Amino acid sequence: MSRIALEICLKCHEKIVDNSSRIECDNGLCGRFYHLKCTELNEDQLNMLDAVPNLRWKCDSCLGRLKTGAKMSQWLENSLREHEKRLEILEQGLQKRSKLNDPPQTPPICPFLPNTIGRKAVTITVLFVLFTTLLGIVLATTTNLFGKTLNQSDLDVVDNSTLVILKVAQWGGRPAKNKLAEQALPVNRVVISHTAAEGCESREVCSARAKVVQSFHMDSWDWDHVGYNFLVGGDGRVYEGRGWNYVGAHTKGYNKGTIGISFIGTFTRTRPNERQLKACQLLLDEGVRLKKLTSEYRLYGHRQLSATESPGEELYKIIQTWPHWSHEI
Repeated sequence: MSRIALEICLKCHEKIVDNSSRIECDNGLCGRFYHLKCTELNEDQLNMLDAVPNLRWKCDSCLGRLKTGAKMSQWLENSLREHEKRLEILEQGLQKRSKLNDPPQTPPICPFLPNTIGRKAVTITVLFVLFTTLLGIVLATTTNLFGKTLNQSDLDVVDNSTLVILKVAQWGGRPAKNKLAEQALPVNRVVISHTAAEGCESREVCSARAKVVQSFHMDSWDWDHVGYNFLVGGDGRVYEGRGWNYVGAHTKGYNKGTIGISFIGTFTRTRPNERQLKACQLLLDEGVRLKKLTSEYRLYGHRQLSATESPGEELYKIIQTWPHWSHEI
């Protein structure tokens, strides 16, 4: 079919001059043209053909040569209903797909309560736990900051191999009642004992233990001062008694020419800690350096010179391994 034939209205057989006033049959094998006025479609129906996708017009021949406008209108309405059904099916498919893509709803936190109440309860619980934890941290920090002022903690120790000697006044002791006998220096003997009482591991507790020993010696035995030249605490400090320069009262018959050092605590079955042992060794080295002890001094356990269990089996085992220990009296 020629191009000229295609420009002739199939209805009125007149030439179609204006392309905007024609309509083409949707049947791909047909391709015939009509004047818009020859379709017998009203203006609304023609506008619907332009506006609705997939809604196409077919000529009378393709519709079985139905030549009435009523039949054409009926076909157009049927086509429109089919298009609406397709749109409805498409919309349902989109809704199903949207539901599949939506994240699953969170189940209620507490099945016995409305969802909003359950969430509020959990929120309040979490906030309470966080507040309690924060309060505990604040209290712990405050205690740590002021602990040394209010109460010496178990960590109040000397643990850096440094010799720390506290004078009598520093650990709260009393001065001697009378003038003490002076020691002839340097001395050649050191006696190690234990107090045979409770031990200590802080300055506060060790000071209290030293004061108990001093009170027992001065008040019960009426001595002029605490009997030991030095006491060694489990906190790693040395608590001065009569010191280097005065004769002690610790080993009857051997006080002159001897420095008496007592470990605070009982060491029959328990070993002294390393701080206590190190503090005593540092004190002995200091005595040699100050020339209060001879470089060849001899070290004894209290039991070697007196009928006693002192300094306790465990401590005695240890001092026997020290270089100046002697079994010769």
